[in-house]
Amino acid sequence: MIVNIAQAKAQLSQLAARASRGEEIILSRHGQPIARIVPLTDVVPAAPNRGFGIGRGDFTVPDSFDDPLPDEIIDTSEAGNVFPP
Repeated sequence: MIVNIAQAKAQLSQLAARASRGEEIILSRHGQPIARIVPLTDVVPAAPNRGFGIGRGDFTVPDSFDDPLPDEIIDTSEAGNVFPP
């Protein structure tokens, strides 16, 4: 489908809906194609399903995870030397 850019401005929501259903929309100016509206799935692959618990059993959190930091790390941080030049 080819649509003039002025028409596209007035019908953007409808054109986006058509593109999401798989239709390619070509935008034109003075009869010359200038851009395409395509479904996003054609451009970027869908992210994999990343449900809760997919990493269960892959690692363990040590019991010391919430322990206070060692004094030398705190001193370095408070001295402002975290990222030395």
